Amino acid sequence: MTVTCQELMDRFRAEYPTTRSLTVDLGPCLVEVDTNDEPLYRDLVHYFQSFRPHKDHAGQAGRPVIRITAHQAPEPELWLNYVPRAPEPGKSKVKEETADIEGGRVVRKRLTGMHFVFGPGGNLAVGPCRENPNQVINFVNNRFIELLLNQGCLLGHASGIAMAGRGMALAGFAGAGKSTLALHAMGLGADLVSNDRVLVRPGRPPLFFGVAKHPRINPGTALNNPHLARVLSDEDRARFAALPPNELWNLEHKYDAIVEECFGPGRFRLAAPMNALMILHWTRGGGPMRIRLFDPRERHDLLAAFMKATGSFYLPAPGLPQDQPVTRYAEALAHCACIEVYGGVNFEAAARACLYLLRTGAVLDV
Repeated sequence: MTVTCQELMDRFRAEYPTTRSLTVDLGPCLVEVDTNDEPLYRDLVHYFQSFRPHKDHAGQAGRPVIRITAHQAPEPELWLNYVPRAPEPGKSKVKEETADIEGGRVVRKRLTGMHFVFGPGGNLAVGPCRENPNQVINFVNNRFIELLLNQGCLLGHASGIAMAGRGMALAGFAGAGKSTLALHAMGLGADLVSNDRVLVRPGRPPLFFGVAKHPRINPGTALNNPHLARVLSDEDRARFAALPPNELWNLEHKYDAIVEECFGPGRFRLAAPMNALMILHWTRGGGPMRIRLFDPRERHDLLAAFMKATGSFYLPAPGLPQDQPVTRYAEALAHCACIEVYGGVNFEAAARACLYLLRTGAVLDV
């Protein structure tokens, strides 16, 4: 017997009726999340505190509204023909699998048992939501990403910062430290546009949108940035401070740095002109840090650090490809300053270069 997306959504909404609701304002759209679980509701309210709409809802008319229901429940058994999703480059473990059914798609998270059902008819999360609020948060952001991709935006793997009416994206190959650099720039006064994903709307300059995902930082970042001091407990701070630098650098341990709590209100915006793209192509022990402009139409190798595959949570609108070619990225990015940072790792110098560009519109000669 086959099942449709609508039938699955009707089933779980009837079995686990929702009792709480919140609205998240992501700029180009609103997201309404309904849930049957009070602890999950509190987690979502805390996480999205920077993006709650004004009480009068002024200016919200005419924007699309994405509706999501999140149902705390035992892991469902759907007996679908799932296809494992290949792990990301450098990873070996298969974490999710998908099943395309009439009306949309189901994604199952293998490690947690969470199921996500989505398509043109709606969006639903079901399973142990209370134990996995980050997966519900990611689902909210994935619905936002899909909306903008289907409006013609390009997905970038980058952080984003803004100041004085200008913005720039910060990208790099794995472990380059784009989030750490963004946090250093915030310590100098820049605002955060996005931590890890950006959506680029081509233009002169392009416009880019951020994703409502707070930075997930490692202990070394927290130890070396006074704005992030509250992220670590006194016990963790003492334990991590005693580690050798190389061991601390490679440690796989993450904390959520809630921007409002670390930097104050109003420091997390979700849109800005994209006046520049900085690619971190540096190496530890690589000597003095240097920067230079590059032409994205001639350096597709550097654009690989910025391009991001859309993944299993994106269903393209009719006529759109799953992923855009590098030439489309190069054409869009040719209308902003593209900067390669090479040589040795120096977050302080790179942050100063970022702030100089945002304040003056010029590239600092390093």
